[in-house]
Amino acid sequence: MKTVINRVEKKYRDSIVEPYHYLHQYPELSYDEKNTSQFIINILKKLHFDEIQTNVGGYGVVGLLNGAKPGPVIALRADMDALAIKEDTGSPVSSLNDGIMHACGHDAHMAILLGAAKVLCEIKGEMAGTIKFVFQPAEEKPPLGGASLMIADGILENPKVNAMLGLHVWPYLKVGTIGIEEGPASSSSDHLSFTINGKSSHGAIPDEGIDTIVASAAVISAMQSIVSRRISPFSPVVITLGKICGGDGYNIISDHVYVEGTVRSFNENVRDKLPELIKQTIKNTVAAFGANADVHYDRGCPSVMNDPYITEICKNAAREILGHENLCSLPTIPAIGEDFAFFAREVPSVFAYVGCCPCHVLVNDMPPLHNSKFLPDEDTLSVGVRYITCAALKLLEKLG
Repeated sequence: MKTVINRVEKKYRDSIVEPYHYLHQYPELSYDEKNTSQFIINILKKLHFDEIQTNVGGYGVVGLLNGAKPGPVIALRADMDALAIKEDTGSPVSSLNDGIMHACGHDAHMAILLGAAKVLCEIKGEMAGTIKFVFQPAEEKPPLGGASLMIADGILENPKVNAMLGLHVWPYLKVGTIGIEEGPASSSSDHLSFTINGKSSHGAIPDEGIDTIVASAAVISAMQSIVSRRISPFSPVVITLGKICGGDGYNIISDHVYVEGTVRSFNENVRDKLPELIKQTIKNTVAAFGANADVHYDRGCPSVMNDPYITEICKNAAREILGHENLCSLPTIPAIGEDFAFFAREVPSVFAYVGCCPCHVLVNDMPPLHNSKFLPDEDTLSVGVRYITCAALKLLEKLG
C-alpha cells in the first residue's frame, strides 16, 4: 500500500500544489464560499466522481467515490472558509481578495483532500467500499457553523458513514510530522457576554452613582477564581474575556459596561457546570457594588473526541506511510474550537494535526493560526495527502 500511495502521490504532486495556490489567492468568507465551491466541483467532475452533491449546508460540496466492490463508507472532511484578515506573508501567491486570507490553513485542507481524491481515483479499482469527500463551509462561524448544517442536510446518510477523518495543519509541529491522540483532540468553545448595569453620576461624586467600571474590574478578577477554585486542576478550563466596552467620559461614572469572551474546556461534565458558575460569579460580584448584570451564555462546539479504535488504525497508517519517528505526541491538547466535533458526535472519527512549520524555522518563530503572516510549508500538502489516503484505505480494510 505504501509504495502505491507514494508513487501515485508523487505523480500528482504538482497538480496538488496548483489548487492550493488558487485557493490561497482567492479566499472567501464563511457562508460566501461560492467560487471556492465551484472550483472544487469542477475538479471532482474532471475526476469523474460517481456522485457530486452541491449546496449542502450552504456552499458545501460532497463527492462520492465508489470502489470496485461494496464495503464501508469513510468520510474525509476539509473546511473551506477564510478569515477577515489582510495578508502580510509576502508570498507570490498572496490573497488577491483584499482584507481576506486563509490564515487558518483551510486552503491547505482543501488541497489535501483534492490531492487524496486524485490518488484514490487512480487506485479505486482496488478499493472495497466508498469514500465520501466532504468540503464544509463556515467552520469559522460557531455555534451554528457548517458542520451542523451539513449534518442537518443528511450528509452522514445515503450512504451511511461508518467512520470520518479530519485534519488541521499545525504550526507547532515540524513539516513531515503528524500528531494523533486518542480522546479529546480539541476543546469545547462557548461564547459569553454580559452587560453590567449601574447608575451614572459625576466623577467627583461617585457615591451618588453605581460604578460599573469598578464592578467590571472585580468581575474580571473573580472569573479566574472559577478556574483555580471551583474546577478541579485536573480538568483544564480557559476563561478569556477579550472585549470590554464602557464609559462615556473621563469624568462620568459609567452606568453600563459590556464584556464579551470565550470559555474553553475538554470535559463535557465540567462544561455543563460552567454556565451556572459563571452566572453566579458575575451576578454576585456586581451585586456587592449595587449593580446588576444581564448574562448570555451560548454553547458552541463541543470537544472533538477521537474514537480509540479508529485512532489506533490512523496511527498505524501514519507510522506506515510517514515513518514511526514522524508520529508525534501532542504536548498539550489544542484549545481550539473545531466544529468537526459535531461529526465526531455522530460517527466514530479521528482528527489529526499535520505539522506545517518549515524545517528552517523554529517552532516558536512560526506565525500562529489566525495571524496575517501565517503560511504553511507547501510540503505539508504531500504529507497530508499520503496520510489521509493511507488512513482511509486502512479503514476500508479494517471495517470491511
